[in-house]
Amino acid sequence: MMPAAEALALALTRLHDLPALSARLGTPLEAGDIAAILEEAARFAEERISPGRLEADRAGCALENGVVRTPAHYRPLLEEWRAAGWQGIAAPEVHGGQGLPHALQTAVFELATSADMAFALMPMLSAGAIELLCHHATPEQAGRLLPPLVSAAWNGTMCLTEPQAGSDLSAIRTRAVPDGQGGYRITGSKIYITWGENDLAENTLHLVLARLPEAPPGSRGISLFACPKVLPDGRRNALRCGGIERKPGIHACPTCTMIFDEAEAELVGEPHRGLAAMFSMMNAARLAVGVEGVGQCARATLLAEAYAADRVQGGRPIAEYPDVARMLSEMRAVTQAARLLSLDAAICIDRARAGEPGAEARLALLTPIVKAWCTDRGVEVAGIGIQVHGGAGYVEDSGAAQIWRDARIAPIYEGTNGIQAMDLLLRKLPRALPDFLALAEEAGAADPALRAPAEALARAAERLSTASPDEAGAAAAPFLDAAGWVLGGAWLARAAAAEPALEADAGFFLRRLLPRAEARLAEALAPA
Repeated sequence: MMPAAEALALALTRLHDLPALSARLGTPLEAGDIAAILEEAARFAEERISPGRLEADRAGCALENGVVRTPAHYRPLLEEWRAAGWQGIAAPEVHGGQGLPHALQTAVFELATSADMAFALMPMLSAGAIELLCHHATPEQAGRLLPPLVSAAWNGTMCLTEPQAGSDLSAIRTRAVPDGQGGYRITGSKIYITWGENDLAENTLHLVLARLPEAPPGSRGISLFACPKVLPDGRRNALRCGGIERKPGIHACPTCTMIFDEAEAELVGEPHRGLAAMFSMMNAARLAVGVEGVGQCARATLLAEAYAADRVQGGRPIAEYPDVARMLSEMRAVTQAARLLSLDAAICIDRARAGEPGAEARLALLTPIVKAWCTDRGVEVAGIGIQVHGGAGYVEDSGAAQIWRDARIAPIYEGTNGIQAMDLLLRKLPRALPDFLALAEEAGAADPALRAPAEALARAAERLSTASPDEAGAAAAPFLDAAGWVLGGAWLARAAAAEPALEADAGFFLRRLLPRAEARLAEALAPA
């Protein structure tokens, strides 16, 4: 498979012309600069992060006397990450970041999450917190809260879910009461808080959804608060970790129950507008979770290719047997398509910031597709990787099973993939049908093999955009899946046209995998 850094550079410089876009954003980069940054990020990921992946998985986390203990090598690793400046690559320069394009941050994150998904979840969520505060904090708040997040001295969390309020955030019960001095006191509990307590960062900034006393019912009554673990005067805030979850994967990443007992906090944004503000972080996280799927595809493929090349049976490496070759070809092709699809969404963020018309509409359509399609592929490709390893794949020492265990959470968190599909079909499509049809038409023009599937996707979109909620809900998941196969295949076809080294991957995808799109559309349009 083409090395990840090389494939990322190809996409960003030859398919998207990030150098020209970066100049419009005021941070000009040459193609050589982009390639150098990605090569260094790949080196850091492979030499510093990846070697401890299996050890971290085995060590896991432990809650001891209120403190979550993480793998011993994570603390020096985070210091290296911080010293190298990776956390602030796309953050504003005024707050200590480098101000580089978001697409470059996305590419760096793919490399990091492929090396160790559990570790990379901390900088991923901190990046989301930075994004939220850049848009919704006051200038005074931004000046205080952003620099330590940008430097990775602090980590950020998103505290949404409660035992009775998962996908239905209107059921949130956590309360925020004014303290009479301009601040607030938070009381309640949150579950599934990634990196909610840890022994790595100097401080943790919790971004908490809660209700004010006069809040109207439902989602319109939710406000957003910034609640630090350690207060400015050095005191521990009135919050604690009530437990950590036992999970099949991401063992080294603590998933915490956080209990707030009149914890001191400050309002971010306007009262009762917290859910809208939190969506800045959630949308960034949804794209990043899609990239997690890409990273697990890439890691599974690397392991499977190496094993199949070395494992000799019947006098030859198993990579030479047609069925194993088929599996490896699928892993490579899907990885490249998912990577290119996720970068399409990431580059839209930069294009929107540059004021390009239509960029935000395209991003809105692509975000649920990237989140769902890429994470589903991450699980599937990791599963194929286990199969390539045979019995060794089901043994933990090979590392293949860990990738599947880690990847399996990605279709669930940050909005399940079913929710992403319903968001696309029930909310986004009726509002932006012309934009979606333009996406399909663009895909159909990428290669003759894509014309019929793209046209079928457009016809399905037109029909389902006026369907009843129940009919659309039943069709949503297969429809989104079909869209991913068509749009991902189109990007791979374009990449192969630009780079002959990708012709084999693209040819396999178009011949062997693209037919899945029309099968999924037939499923979507069939009676429930």
